[in-house]
Amino acid sequence: MVPETECWNCALSPKLHSQAELSEQVTTSHRQPQNEELSLKICLNPRNPTAVLTVVPAKSVPPQWGLPEVSYQFTVRSELESLASNSACDVIGLVTFVSRVERIKCKGNTGPEKYWTYRWVHAVDGTSNIPFILEIFASSQPEIFNGIYPMTYLVCTQMRKCQEPDSLPYLTSSCETQIFTTGYHKGQPYVSDPRVKSFIQWTKTLKDSVMLKKTAVGGHYCFPHAPLIFTQSVADGSAQVPLVAANDLKSELEGLHYREHKRLAIQGQVMAVQYVTLPEETLSDQQMVQSVVAVSDPPSDQRTVEVTQMLINRETAPSSVQSSPSRRKRKQAKKRVMKRRYITRARVQEKREAGHGLTEEELSEEESDSETEEVGPLEKRTDQSRASGQLGPPGFPQSEGATGEGSVADCDRTSWESSSWPKQRQEVLEYLHPGGVCSESLSQRFRFDDKTLLLQQSNLHAARWTPEQTTDTLSSVTCQGYYKITILGINQQMAIDAAFVPVMSSGDPRSLGLTQDPHDNTLLSCLSAGFICPLADPLSQSEVALPEPEEILATAEELKDTHLVCILDLCHLGGEKVEVIITKVYRMTDIALV
Repeated sequence: MVPETECWNCALSPKLHSQAELSEQVTTSHRQPQNEELSLKICLNPRNPTAVLTVVPAKSVPPQWGLPEVSYQFTVRSELESLASNSACDVIGLVTFVSRVERIKCKGNTGPEKYWTYRWVHAVDGTSNIPFILEIFASSQPEIFNGIYPMTYLVCTQMRKCQEPDSLPYLTSSCETQIFTTGYHKGQPYVSDPRVKSFIQWTKTLKDSVMLKKTAVGGHYCFPHAPLIFTQSVADGSAQVPLVAANDLKSELEGLHYREHKRLAIQGQVMAVQYVTLPEETLSDQQMVQSVVAVSDPPSDQRTVEVTQMLINRETAPSSVQSSPSRRKRKQAKKRVMKRRYITRARVQEKREAGHGLTEEELSEEESDSETEEVGPLEKRTDQSRASGQLGPPGFPQSEGATGEGSVADCDRTSWESSSWPKQRQEVLEYLHPGGVCSESLSQRFRFDDKTLLLQQSNLHAARWTPEQTTDTLSSVTCQGYYKITILGINQQMAIDAAFVPVMSSGDPRSLGLTQDPHDNTLLSCLSAGFICPLADPLSQSEVALPEPEEILATAEELKDTHLVCILDLCHLGGEKVEVIITKVYRMTDIALV
């Protein structure tokens, strides 16, 4: 048991009340890497009388005090598997992926904080082909938390290892965790740690042109992946993922708060599947044109920002309404060469561009970027979008129930429907049509030019209005379209549309940790595995022939009258946009009762 001492200021001598040196000496204690509590706890009065605490600079601390050195236990990625579960460690890595910020409800917390804010980060250190998977919760470092982006050096202290069965280990924040990124390394004791020095030496071998191809920001991401076997308790019906009745889905969706994430499971049948290709135009190679428009809300006279988005064609070609299957195959077979350029605003990026790393001193001297304010995604739609009833950004396909059939007339649509669905649809009491795939659902390739806008989209709402910002070069990570899956609840009274966005490339952050056993690319096997086999390698010179959506949908008949357990990820993206992503389905043979 860790001893705990409470020193109340009112009971202490006036000397302790006034002397800064003694206060500093008492409050400094040994860190306990295996525990979440310090060995000494100091409680100072906020009033009657008010405590006086003065921070003594490190250079002013006399050696007679005998204060211990701050120790670190840096762990490299190649050693993480051998680390005991629930152990604490410190890590340093180069960030390659940053998820959007999400929130979950605090469990059993009766305090003022009802939600925990968190994000996922991938970071590499050169000792393994697998990056660190970090679950970082927002704490008292909001500037650093909101300013994490790819190609920066990230240090996380006192992270706790978590290990789920049949899954890669990941690290999550503890009560003592501190994070440091570009601009915050100066003066930190860890810069002289041998493993930090080794990491710096490794970065000297890197080139941005290669690393940028491995980066991504935002999009739907949830870890660990759903287990291979869905286990449910016979005693109380509990399971790893809460199993809810289909009739409760509506209340679950309506009860979501902004950026709140929930993972649920429902039982039912797949009654219809529709492949929706993201819209294609003819201006440039896979671009997202962002126009930021300031609008005024008359009732509140509050300025907000509307981010309108248009997805543009991957190939320069004559304008056409639809893409034929043969034309899509020809485009898929072409080798795309994308020229990526970025603006480096500091000496750190200039040295990286030339292929040089940083020295220990340069790591300490990094200056923070002037544009690291948290600027969140903005949720209000334009008057034109309101008039059309469109959910989500203009230019993205929406579900039939949300926008009507005409809203996706310009998209190539391929579908399958169970022969019993038309009759059963008439008997359904409630049919939910969430907003399909939104811009926030897709990971974007990182570029330094687009850093500010990407942070806008992946962070929460900004605290204040920001000036107009535009970019024309955002490109999603290997996403060409998605499958809209219609699920009929086991009671046949409730149906819901969910989006299935299969992983198609090893460059997709969601591919990390997937059990990539080969399968036959039937629709059912793709839904079970979460990916299309084999995964393409974005860095490989060879091309992988992936099945067309028509080929996958040709196998959908095996879903008829098949009872499944479907794992759904729900997230409120702001306004009327609610994301419902289906990540895995279980056959009845994949369910175990314990």
